[in-house]
Amino acid sequence: MLHLRNDTRDAPALLTHFQDPRVTEYMDIDPFTRTEEAEDVIGWAESLRAAAQGVRWAIHEKGRDGEAGNFLGTCGFNTLVYERARRGEVAYDLTPAHWGKGVMAEIMPQLIALAAGPLALRRLEAMVTPGNTRSIRLLERHGFEQEGLLRQHAYWKGRFWDQLIFGQVLGGNGSGGGT
Repeated sequence: MLHLRNDTRDAPALLTHFQDPRVTEYMDIDPFTRTEEAEDVIGWAESLRAAAQGVRWAIHEKGRDGEAGNFLGTCGFNTLVYERARRGEVAYDLTPAHWGKGVMAEIMPQLIALAAGPLALRRLEAMVTPGNTRSIRLLERHGFEQEGLLRQHAYWKGRFWDQLIFGQVLGGNGSGGGT
């Protein structure tokens, strides 16, 4: 079982995590070089939560007495949209030492259950940079379908990037329609 939390105690581990170019390869950030960058990410996550526009957590191994153990990565919803929609963008990243070890196989069902339950979302989305096959396989294993390619959709690291959009409708028949 994993432990999720969101607070400033994770800044040193977050700095180390995002210093690794393997972690940031498909992300819209360069590898971190300063503690302030990790603190900025925590501040961003706190502002998302405060505005009810998203929520992010640090993923930790479950330590003794239910306390947080080793830092493994982050996960959550980069956006939550309730006006004229009920959708969220799921996002995640793991330290390379934990790739392929089942961490996200444990986390993803929790995120989906949170979306379908307390967050009352109808749709989940995920944006994936082409080439990120690990992320694509993870999403497909958990019921997401690739819905399209958004050409030149994003700009970071000095260039435009295509993005694959994956989606999952929670509950119902997924036909859209609307009533």
